[in-house]
Amino acid sequence: MTDNTPRLDHVVLWVRDPVAAAGFYDKTVGLEPLRVAEFAAGQVSFPSVRLNDETIFDLAPLELVEHMNMLPGAADSAGHPVNHVCLALAADAFDTLRTRLEEHAVPVSDLTYGSYGARGKARRSFYFRDPDGNVFEARHYA
Repeated sequence: MTDNTPRLDHVVLWVRDPVAAAGFYDKTVGLEPLRVAEFAAGQVSFPSVRLNDETIFDLAPLELVEHMNMLPGAADSAGHPVNHVCLALAADAFDTLRTRLEEHAVPVSDLTYGSYGARGKARRSFYFRDPDGNVFEARHYA
């Protein structure tokens, strides 16, 4: 995919039982399950379901709450239906957004590399919060 217009990459949903949730989204909603066998085998920390060619829902088990430390207080979102929303951007838009956030004194996380998303592994990503406390991830793919 070469079109780098801004898009919704993924939404992380808190679920009690990721395998059961994947089954619901597969059988009831009609979304393609991803990485369910790998999750069941303990190889990945969560499965996902594909909304479309560009967007997935990650099905995060509540046990991951203690690992939600990308920003101070991020674990406070545990139990809410949505953990964070991820924006996939072109590399220049990614850099521009980070600079703009810093210029407006919005705290941002450290950069992470190679995190999994709807288009595979992202080159870079970071997290920030809006004024209402909603957590966003910005990322770009190679």
